[in-house]
Amino acid sequence: MEDFNKSNWAKAEFSQEYRDNADIYIVERRRLLEILKSFYRHFLSEKKQKSILDLGCGDGIITHGLLKIDDSISATLIDGSEDMLNKARERFKEVKNILYIHASFQELLEKDILDSKFNFIVSSMAIHHLTMEGKRSLFRKIHSYLKESGYFVNIDVVLAPTDSLDTWYMELWQEWMDEKKALLNIEGEPSADIVKRYKDLEENKPDTLNAQLDAMKEIGFKEVDCFYKYGIFAIFGGKKWG
Repeated sequence: MEDFNKSNWAKAEFSQEYRDNADIYIVERRRLLEILKSFYRHFLSEKKQKSILDLGCGDGIITHGLLKIDDSISATLIDGSEDMLNKARERFKEVKNILYIHASFQELLEKDILDSKFNFIVSSMAIHHLTMEGKRSLFRKIHSYLKESGYFVNIDVVLAPTDSLDTWYMELWQEWMDEKKALLNIEGEPSADIVKRYKDLEENKPDTLNAQLDAMKEIGFKEVDCFYKYGIFAIFGGKKWG
């Protein structure tokens, strides 16, 4: 498993560039966030004493969206980037009941960092940096951190099951970015270069959606499904039975 401190995400300038352009890079980013909020309202809004764990929280945009619809949430935010956590602290400087933990997924898997259980665990655009073995280990750890009847939802990029589909998905992605840049009236980095960089970076280790869904089922998650998909971008998850 790759050392987080050797990855691009440990560099403040890299994470800043990502934050500045996330709405361009991530297909249907705003829709993905709205679907996540819909999921939370439907399955968790009636629960009492709701606690959430945001894995690879970045600047806190996921938790921010959930707090907009439920300000009673108690949240734990984990990220391997101190810069990202500082941005999250700035975002929530007026918010109570938030715990920040500076730790990578590697540390989460290898150490007893958390002593709490959660109603809802979410991650966005982070788990694809793990190998399939690492993903399986993290899914197992997530299952152990969930309370009975708790849910896990992952927003992430996935690997196309065939080369022909991969080619099409990359075209869809480029078309999205080109349309978004045209709408914002900016030139920016050529979309083809962004796709190439994504595919060339060794720290990107996407696996197929089916492989990850199967791993979750084997671990013991129930109601496992893909909730939304657009090319390589997907929302999927499951429930800890109870």
